[in-house]
Order: sequence, then structure tokens, then C-alpha cells
Amino acid sequence: MNTVTATCFHCGEDLPRRGIRYVHVDGADHPVCCPGCEAVAGLIADAGLADFYRYRTGPAPTPSGPTADEWTAFDRDAVQKVFVRELGDQHREAVVLVEGLYCAACAWLIEHVLAGEPGLETIEVNPATGRALVRWQADRVALSRLLRRIAAAGYRPHPLGVDAGDSLIARERGAALRRLAVAGLGMMQVMMYAVALYAGAIQADMEPGITELLRGVSLLIAIPVVLYAGAPFFRGAWRDLRAGRPGMDVPVALAIGGAFAASVWNTTIGDGEVYFDSVTMFVFFLTVARFFEMTARHRASRQTGALARMLPATALRISPAGDERVAVHELAVGDRVRVPAGDPVPADGRVMAGESRLDESLLTGEFMPVTRGPGSEVIGGSINDDAPIDIEITRVGRDTLVAGIVRLLDRAQAERPALARVADRVARWFVCGILLAAAGTAFAWSRIAPDEAFAVTLAVLVVTCPCALSLATPTALVAATSRLARSGLLVARTGGLETLARADHVVLDKTGTLTRGELTIERIEPMDRIDAGEALALAAALEAHSSHPIARAFAHAHDGREASRIRTEGGRGIEGLVAGRNLRLGRPDWVGGLGGGGDTSADGTVVALGDSDGLLARFHLADSVRPGTADAVATLQRLGVGVEIVSGDGPGPVAAVAQQLGIDQWSARQTPADKLARLQALQQAGHRVIMLGDGVNDGPVLAGADVAVAMGSGSALAQTSADMVLTRGHLADLTDGIGHARRTLRIIRQNLAWAAGYNVLALPLAATGMVPPWMAAIGMSASSLLVVGNALRLGRIPPRRVEPPTGTVPAAAGAEG
Repeated sequence: MNTVTATCFHCGEDLPRRGIRYVHVDGADHPVCCPGCEAVAGLIADAGLADFYRYRTGPAPTPSGPTADEWTAFDRDAVQKVFVRELGDQHREAVVLVEGLYCAACAWLIEHVLAGEPGLETIEVNPATGRALVRWQADRVALSRLLRRIAAAGYRPHPLGVDAGDSLIARERGAALRRLAVAGLGMMQVMMYAVALYAGAIQADMEPGITELLRGVSLLIAIPVVLYAGAPFFRGAWRDLRAGRPGMDVPVALAIGGAFAASVWNTTIGDGEVYFDSVTMFVFFLTVARFFEMTARHRASRQTGALARMLPATALRISPAGDERVAVHELAVGDRVRVPAGDPVPADGRVMAGESRLDESLLTGEFMPVTRGPGSEVIGGSINDDAPIDIEITRVGRDTLVAGIVRLLDRAQAERPALARVADRVARWFVCGILLAAAGTAFAWSRIAPDEAFAVTLAVLVVTCPCALSLATPTALVAATSRLARSGLLVARTGGLETLARADHVVLDKTGTLTRGELTIERIEPMDRIDAGEALALAAALEAHSSHPIARAFAHAHDGREASRIRTEGGRGIEGLVAGRNLRLGRPDWVGGLGGGGDTSADGTVVALGDSDGLLARFHLADSVRPGTADAVATLQRLGVGVEIVSGDGPGPVAAVAQQLGIDQWSARQTPADKLARLQALQQAGHRVIMLGDGVNDGPVLAGADVAVAMGSGSALAQTSADMVLTRGHLADLTDGIGHARRTLRIIRQNLAWAAGYNVLALPLAATGMVPPWMAAIGMSASSLLVVGNALRLGRIPPRRVEPPTGTVPAAAGAEG
């Protein structure tokens, strides 16, 4: 059966003459005017909320936002290349900014709307950052469909990487400032009239006409405060009710709407109390709290935005046909570009000509410029301070270090750890408790003092708003991760921050983790036939033709001599002619059969140089320990964290490093399986283990650790498996991270204790009539502001002051790791 009407069933607009669409609701087909109304009505019906159409008092608003064609554009590979990460086998991941997302209720609604979508693997919405982490199977569902579903729920998604971030932040901040201005000005004006009304009531000498005038003017001023500044609370409450899940906006909207409606009625009939002052004050203070929460969220996004803007828009590409200015996205691996003094490096590369000092502070946190010359690696986004250099591009686009860091930050800010999810669940139950308490209060006071019932119930709804409880955890976590990112520890998974605070053992790889991962010449031992300088020059001439890691130790000594007839022996060394002289460089036993054979000693690696007449020189090479590592190890031990080395290197080098750092427990020649077995043994013994590594062989053990930390210079696999990345490669940054994680959990406990304690104290006071509605508005807003301000301290505490072990932490904190 079709119901024929002249207007749209959903929004009430006139139907078009042609192309009328129909939606099936409550067993009947109803006409709708456009695809947007069709989609929204279908969503409401599919969600089991068709009663909305039965009980509504007016048409629903017309859906706004992009059309289906605009969402379809996000399915193009050229568009997705900017913001989508391919995980292999059609599995993909993207981070989406969600406009209009205000609280945990909004996050829950979006996750609920998309739940069960075929091909959607997971969606995690973080209300503290306004980001959603979406993983899906591209061969089963299109990204455009997921974006349409989010938009149909009343939110507008903006995939990161399409220049939406800055404009969205500016638009959101501008709208918030306008609402704040309307609420503030309206509150001040209404309070002036309220003071006159209170004075007149006390003196009982105000003429009825004056009273009616003041009430009428207060009504006119309160209308824009409630309908414009308070609109987000009503929209949020409506979304919660549509989803059948009461969120924190429900009691807020009930309090504002109920007080305003009662005041309008009493003003109209000229009798009873009016609450325009309480209504406008409540809207203003709650808007202030939301504004500060939004500011904290934007501050957390600032680090990501700054990194994303590091790369220049264009680069000067060098080619045989002449230098040309091209867009950065046109660069390819192997291109050569010239970077003038003062310009940023356009992509990751290797210096081919020139020498200069580069400022890498935004990436590494080191404010002293570093010198880069021929053969040195440079990072895209670093600033060339001194002289022009020519570089060869080695990584472009999403493969650059900057892009990788931005992806990790986006992922961390989109994920919600266990502690935040527990707080959300508590807040949901708490809202139900508030509504029951308000209903009980209204019933009791209707029997005791009916005239006071409404005011007391209103105070209960206002004073117990759980905004502070919902903000306690996510705001602190976002502030902490942003602060750690600036100090060299990039948190890729926020859940790891909780476990980091409780870790009591750390397992360290050696090469590239405790040491630089680059051999240097510690000592030259020349024989009688040659001096040290000549021996070094001859060895450098041979190693110029080798790509072995040992060859890098000799690169600085190459004086231009050429070697010919080069022949390499795998695992032994290199042989060739230098100035007519046949030379060998490599294992001592291969070079001349002298020196006892073998290529390692307790101190490191020994390389010999010889000719047909015998040995010429020995080069003692070592992988130097990273600066500050010994102090960091000592700090970890003072914190009660056990430290051990598990390395694939030989016993000699591992023992030497362990002795130098004061580490008693170490293991050498460990395979990836051996490392994982040692990690599991520690976990079975009850330890919470941090694993710090940098190589491909560290991938399995990193994946099995309670907290996995990868070096910023390590392999992509290691960083993918990690919960955190040491961007500067300093072990001291990890010790700082442990201290900061402990501070974070302490502040979260403070926030949760304050939010819960405040509500436990305020509820009976309000229910017994001791707290008027205007005082309830101040108390609720002050509670939220206190929680946000306390959390923001995490962004200012100096990270070098390390906290002692904290003992116990909330049980929920360890749910992830």
C-alpha cells in the first residue's frame, strides 16, 4: 500500500514533479524528495527507530553535506593514495576527522551505525581528538559507503590528507567562539534583569508591570542563547535518543529545555518562577567547558599538522635538459634535486654534492644543526641552514619518515585504550543513574513541596552532568601523547602508554639500539713497512668499491686513489690493485694467514690489510655506544626496572657493551625465536616487559612484548610492530616516557576521583534542595574545567624529571598492551 502525499515524508518539503523516491517504513511506502532523505529515513528504519515518525511533532530537517557523487570520489586510487594505508590483501586503513563530534556518546553512535557493515573490520572513534580509525576490506566495501553512513548519522567525515584538517579546525573554532559570545552576552544581560527581579521580590514593592517587562525582555534574550548557543546539546541528545542510548547530552538537554519551557509558560501566564538566569548561565558555563575541551583537542592535533606541513610544495629538480621547478608529488626515487640554503628538504634522500648543516629539530627534537656531506642521509622536512646541497631522492610520498610519523600520530590519536573505554562505559551507566535520580527527586518533592519540585529536579540534572567523568581519561591521554611526541617518544598505540607505566623489565637489542649500528675505526695497528695514514688511504681505496657496512668506516679517508681489478670474497674481504700494488683487506687469516684467524675480538671487529709480502696493518673497529645510554640504563635500574641485553651478535662485543653500561644480564647469538622465547619466559615469571629493538629480526619479539618500542632509525617492520617509536634514538627518552606514563595515570586517577567524588557530594545536596539551579550550573562547569586543566598539565611538565614506581594502578589500565 502506498501513502500518497504532496510533501516529503521525511523533511516535509514539496515533492518534485518527477523522480519521486519511496522509503519503506512501518509496512508502508512513503514518498521522499531526494536521495538524502531516502538515506536518512532508511537508516532510521533499519535501526529500529521508526517510532520517530509516529511520535514526531514536525518534519525532520533536510540532510546536508556532500552528495553521493562527492563521496564516490574518495574511492579513486589517486585520492586514496594521499590518506589511505594499504595493509596487504585488500586490507586498508585510514584516519578520518569527524565534524560535529563532541563527546563519547557521539563516538558510540558512529561505531554503532557502522557495526555489522560487510567488509568493515573495525572502527574506533576517539572523542578527545575528533578522529576515527577505520580499517576495511576494499574488495568487500567501498570507502565511500562508510563515509556516507557516517554522514547519514549526522556527522561529516573528512579523510585526513585532503587538506581538511586546518579548515575544519578553523571552522569549528569559529562556530564555538560565536556560540560562546552569544551565551556570554546573553547571560550577562539576563543576570542584570534577574538581580532586579530578585531585589523586587525581596522588597515586595515592584509593580506587576515592571516584573512582566523584565521577564519578557529576559525571555527575548534567552531565546538565541538556548536555540543557537545551546543547539549542540539538543542535537547531541537527539542523536543519543535515536540510537536508544542515553549520553551526557540527554540530561543537559532536559535541564535546558525543561527550565526554558517552564520559564516561557510562567512568563506567559504571569505566575510562577522563571529560570532564564539559570538557563543562560548553564549554557554559558557548559559552552566554556566544551570550548576548553576543543582547544585541548586542537592542541593535540597541532603536532601532526606541523609535521604534515614540513615538506615544501615544490622542489628544484636537476636534469640533463636543465633545472626545473616541479611539485613535490612529482618527484620519484632516483631524482636529483638542489636544496638552496634556507629551504626545506623536499623528501628523504642522500647528499651527492655539497656540505651543509641541517636543522632536524622538529623531527628529532635536537635543536643543534647537524652536518651532512656526500653520502649522508637527509630527512625530508629538515631545513638546510648553510650552503646549497644536491641530493638524490631515496623515498617519496607516504614512504618518507615524515609521512610515517604522521601516520603513527594519527593512529595513536584515533585509537581509544582500555582505560578510556571503561570510563565511557561508566559514564553511560552514570547517565542512566542521573535520569533515575532526577525522576525519583521529582516524585519525592511533588509529594513534599510541589512548588519546589521543578527547581530541585532541575538542579539535580544540572549538577550531576557527567561531562567531567567522560573528559577525565581521553583529555589526559591526548595531552600526554602529544607531549611525548615533542620529546622524542612517539606513541603509536595509546594502550601502550598504560602498560608502560607498570613495566618492570626491559629487554634491549644491541646493534642499532644501544650502539649506533655503524662501525668506526677505534685503533690502527701498522706494521713496520707502512705508517697508519698510508695504510688507511690504501684500505679506503679498496672499500670505495664495497657496499659492506664495514666499508662505511673507511669512507672518510678516501683521498681519490683508484683501485682496479676488484674481487670480493664473501665473508672474507676484498682484493684489488692500488697503484700497481695487489692488496687484500678483510679477515686476518685470509689476508696473510697471520694473527690467529677470526674477525672479532672482545672489543669488536678486526680487519687486516696486506699484500703479497705479508701483513701491512690491522684496523680495530667497534660499534660505539650511543651517547647518554649508560646514564639512561642507570636511571632505569633506579626506577626498579630490570635491564638485560638479548642480541644476535657474538659474545665478545655483547659482553663489552654490557660491561660498559653496567648490565649484568645478557645473551649473545640469539635468533629471533630465541629472543621471543626469552621474552615469554619473563612474562610467565610475572614481568611486564618492554622490548626495544630496531631490526627486521626484532619484529616477532616486538609483537610479543607487553610494550614494543622501535628505534626511529630502525626497519619499517620493527616500527609497524611497535607501540612506540624513539624518534631521536635516545634511550633516555624511554626513561622519560616511563616517568611521564606514570604521571599520566596518576593524573587520570585524580580526574576520575574528582569527577566521581564531586557527583557523590553534589547529588544529595541538590536532591535535598540545598543547591539552586544557578549554583548547580557553576559547580558542574567548574568540575569539567578542573578536569581539563589538570589533564593539560601533562603537556607542560618537564619530561626529564622521572617519577618513582607508582605501585598499583587502576585495573582497567592493563587491559591493553
